[in-house]
Amino acid sequence: MAHRFLLRRIWTFSVKDVRCLPSSTATVSCSSFSTSLHSAPIRVSFLAQSRSLAVSHPPRRAVSFNVQDQEDFTERVINSDLPVLIDFHAQWCGPCKILGPRLEKAVAKQKGRVAMAKVDIDDHTDLAIEYGVSAVPTVIAMRGGDIIDRFVGIKDDDQLDSFVSKVIGQ
Repeated sequence: MAHRFLLRRIWTFSVKDVRCLPSSTATVSCSSFSTSLHSAPIRVSFLAQSRSLAVSHPPRRAVSFNVQDQEDFTERVINSDLPVLIDFHAQWCGPCKILGPRLEKAVAKQKGRVAMAKVDIDDHTDLAIEYGVSAVPTVIAMRGGDIIDRFVGIKDDDQLDSFVSKVIGQ
């Protein structure tokens, strides 16, 4: 019961679900919440009209992103101001599932000095062929559209950290 109350409270006051903030009452839509806790919109009345629920977050660059198509690859990887690590992987690849999170962690440690693009070779065979990917996982480091380093297979955390640091330092 306490869990339901807490969950209801979180969803009720969720900033993304509050509509009509300027008025003294707001309707909260719970259409994305699929349990039986809320089946209809809830009316929430705010005590003070001057209290604002709007929260501003500074723009944050994603540590990694999935490449959508050739145009997206060109825009976000080739034309990037930052060095970019491209992780060529596949859903069926066991080592890829191990390397991916480790690589993301190594990139996140750099706090925005390097980006990471994830390319599924089954969805983007043309990119895999273009960059000579014959085995997965393959990681290619690029800066300004030029390949500066690459490796194939799994590396441990220390090796990944040194690879990423080397790419940034070049």
